[in-house]
Amino acid sequence: MLELINISKDYKVGTGAFRALNDVSLKFRKGEFVAILGHSGCGKTTALNIIGGLDRYTEGDLVINGTSTKSFSERDWDAYRNNSIGFVFQSYNLISHLSVLDNVELGLTLSGVNKAERRERAIDVLQRVGLETHMYKKPTLLSGGEMQRVAIARALVNNPDIMLADEPTGALDSKTAREILDLIKDISKDKLVIMVTHEAKYAEEYASRTIKLLDGEIIEDSNSFKGPEDVSGYVANKTAMSFWTALKLSFNNLKTKKFRTTITALASSIGIIGVGLVLSISNGFSGILDELESDQLVGLPIMITEGESFMMGPPIHIEGDNEVTAGEDEIVVYDEDDDIHINDITTEFVEYLDLMDSSTYTTIQYNYGYQPTLLIETDNISKTIFNHEINFTSYITPEDELADYYEIISGDFPQNPYEVTLLVGAGKKVSIDVIETLGFDPDVVITYDDIIGTNIYVAKNNDYFTETNNLFIPQLAHLDTVLAGGVELTITGIVQMLDDTISIGGDNGIYYLYSLEEELINLNIDSDICVAQKDTNISVFTGEILSNDEKFNTLSYLGCNNTVPRMVNIYSDSVENKTSIKEYISEYNEGLSEDDQIHELDLAETIGDTMGTIIGMISIVLSSFASISLVVSSVMIGIIIYISVLERTKEIGIIRSLGGRKKDVSRVFNAESIIIGAFAGILGVTITYLLTFPINMLVTRFEPELTGVAQVNVLHLLALILISTVLTFIGGYIPSRMAAKKNPVEALRVE
Repeated sequence: MLELINISKDYKVGTGAFRALNDVSLKFRKGEFVAILGHSGCGKTTALNIIGGLDRYTEGDLVINGTSTKSFSERDWDAYRNNSIGFVFQSYNLISHLSVLDNVELGLTLSGVNKAERRERAIDVLQRVGLETHMYKKPTLLSGGEMQRVAIARALVNNPDIMLADEPTGALDSKTAREILDLIKDISKDKLVIMVTHEAKYAEEYASRTIKLLDGEIIEDSNSFKGPEDVSGYVANKTAMSFWTALKLSFNNLKTKKFRTTITALASSIGIIGVGLVLSISNGFSGILDELESDQLVGLPIMITEGESFMMGPPIHIEGDNEVTAGEDEIVVYDEDDDIHINDITTEFVEYLDLMDSSTYTTIQYNYGYQPTLLIETDNISKTIFNHEINFTSYITPEDELADYYEIISGDFPQNPYEVTLLVGAGKKVSIDVIETLGFDPDVVITYDDIIGTNIYVAKNNDYFTETNNLFIPQLAHLDTVLAGGVELTITGIVQMLDDTISIGGDNGIYYLYSLEEELINLNIDSDICVAQKDTNISVFTGEILSNDEKFNTLSYLGCNNTVPRMVNIYSDSVENKTSIKEYISEYNEGLSEDDQIHELDLAETIGDTMGTIIGMISIVLSSFASISLVVSSVMIGIIIYISVLERTKEIGIIRSLGGRKKDVSRVFNAESIIIGAFAGILGVTITYLLTFPINMLVTRFEPELTGVAQVNVLHLLALILISTVLTFIGGYIPSRMAAKKNPVEALRVE
């Protein structure tokens, strides 16, 4: 069944070679108990390792059931050891972190035997060697004889054809040694047993055949076999360790090093904690932004502007295809206006808006571009003032919602179009320009009562402009008369924005109700200057010919236009309704050219997106810094796995002796990396989650508006665990490959 034909084995020693076996030829038969004798270094163990497939011969051939092994692949040798060989070693070579039962089952797991059969066969063989009461103990709790019995049980459990025993009694007392030899002799009745020993008395008493070696050559064979050639052939089932077995081996090993494993995982989790906290805070800010958009920013309007100037609203940028191709030495001329969309707001579009479902909006405001002429009287002198000097601005919020965004410091909110308010900034600050324009001395104390009751006047076109030689000119020399006939506006209150109100148009100045513009346009639309300008394309100011756009701008400026708005503000009470409004506008654009389409600007969405982008960028930067520790953790895991490889070198040899492949050894250490990585990830996300509570408490104490700023996302936590696992797998991959390449014979010699 087994034949060695002219086997020689050389080992490299420095620049030369040492021949451990020299032209050895032996033939073995089933039922033999063969003892190989000889002094140390004669080649006994080398012969045993070659027979067991742990080592490779340099010359000759090992024939199994008539099949030559010259063409055996690495996997064939692994299968041979698993199927046909059972090893018993002098030092037992049990895996200390596995139970007796698990040690015995290990060879069966490599054979792919199912769990139920594996357990049954392992228990049966343990009963045979008298250890059924110790099967759940760890090997370290057994005596030397009991550990050797476990090794014999492990060698027998796969029902091999050949048992190889290397000094099986070397570490035992004589009584225990004889018990072990009795057991081995009983086993040899139906198996080939080959035992290496230096005890001649045991060989003579128990062995049916003794072979003596000297300097790698056979010098005596007491019962040589010259039988016919075996031609039955040899085919072994391929071995494979399941990933679950690898996990179990690694998990049990890590359990024996709980403190080191925990410290390693904790150190590895630091990067996870850093990234996790950044993501949780980013997630919390996103939630706050969503809440801000739905609760506070939702009051900001959807704006539809011409986009020509900031006065008519911010420009609407679009993505164009205005790429210019130029040569290597040519200048590319770029017009930024090419990317600014000009909305053509028509009466048709206004009529379309009028048909919109009224349940989706609360108010629609139309701004026609009217720029009123303002006057003020100080020290009995009338003078004109510019709108920007007092920031003369319409409230951007609906009139019935002012209290939701502003608070009254003194006086009252406007009750009619002719009442206005002074908006003050933080700390009740007002620009010196506003104060001086209103006629107050900034060097003296100004009280609320001084401000309330102050009047501002809006000139009527017919009072302010007079016609001379077909041109209209301002009556600057008669401002007293103009003021006397003007529309009187009275400051009735002083207001301040609430803390969570977004400022659009400045944080101080004179603010009026939207309805004032409509009242003033109605007063001026039939004025002489409006009638004159409507009837001609010649400027009523300069006498120059105007284009249609220029004429329209002039009419809007003078308050002569109440049909085509320059800007539309649409207010709604929910994000969902705003979405419906934008979808309604999109339906209007269907089939229209780009120039004719209407592009809206959702201020709430724009502010939210801008803030979200800033938070996202900050999160990326912080995450990048935190991720550095993840890379460091991967390197550290690689070092830890390398240390584990050194510590478990003998285990590597045991797995290989049982038929484990290089891939299986690598899988064991990869599994260890994965366990540490997953543990580090779970530990990291758990600590991250727990840290969100004190972070939220601390932030809320200093800024109540940021309640719940740290909010974990379950998907983020799962992703971090996966990232931790993958990174540690990568970190441990090289040490795992190093473990797989270890020579099994050398690995078994490590103490």
